[in-house]
Amino acid sequence: MNRKIIGGLANVIILLFVVLLLSACKTTRRIIKEPLKEEGIDYLFDKLKSNELQFDYFNAKFNLDYIHDKKKTAFKGQIRIKKDSLIWVSLSPALGLEAARMLISNDSVKLINRLNKTFFARDYQYLNDYLDTNIDYDILQAIIIGNDLSHYEDGKFRATIDNRLYKLSTAARSKLKKHIRKHELAPNVFFQHIWLNPDNFKISQLSLKEIKRENKKLQANYSKFVAIESQLVPKNVNFNLQAGSKIKIRIVYSKIAIDKKLNFPFSVSKKYQQIIRLD
Repeated sequence: MNRKIIGGLANVIILLFVVLLLSACKTTRRIIKEPLKEEGIDYLFDKLKSNELQFDYFNAKFNLDYIHDKKKTAFKGQIRIKKDSLIWVSLSPALGLEAARMLISNDSVKLINRLNKTFFARDYQYLNDYLDTNIDYDILQAIIIGNDLSHYEDGKFRATIDNRLYKLSTAARSKLKKHIRKHELAPNVFFQHIWLNPDNFKISQLSLKEIKRENKKLQANYSKFVAIESQLVPKNVNFNLQAGSKIKIRIVYSKIAIDKKLNFPFSVSKKYQQIIRLD
């Protein structure tokens, strides 16, 4: 082959190599993000609140994995929420008819177990005694959809940066007095951490720990946000609970809908036996 041709091909190869190298360098520079800018707590809370999911009604299908002592049980189901009022859940085995239905309100938790034909209805005091914890409706609603706790103090937080996320922390977050109901003798007080995604200011992770009870804590992670009615909703929600034993719950939402008016059917057959305690 002519030396000029060989030399020309070599030059072309070298030129292509240089172009690819420069392109790779540009790509590398493009994915290196600028250091996260420090922001004040007021700014971050304003961003958190303005980007929270706003809704009157929330509806979704889901697949759920429940892992306890390394034993996994899979469910599918549907959840419906009427904001600040009702949470309705229907659960079925991975393949099968409805096994249980739950209705949670501001003052009670009701459960229909279709497998053993029983019905349960008690207040949060019983539930908290049974679980040896301290939860209420506001906490349940918030962690299900990835919002901040409503009706809880905001004034004691501090802001830091942690692993390219904004981190909000408080040592003693308690419920606002005007929202403490008469039957609540010991309102919830928590250590709380919230990690915010700097791109959309949605909660990507949160941690709740009970005061003076380090062995009682909940961690939640939210990911794969999808746009629903111009709002971002997490498709994947993972919970790690520690309360004596460790429990993991993995939820994948689908067919999410916002503000389509819902009903919350919950009728109990006369053939069902009411139980007063959970075994």
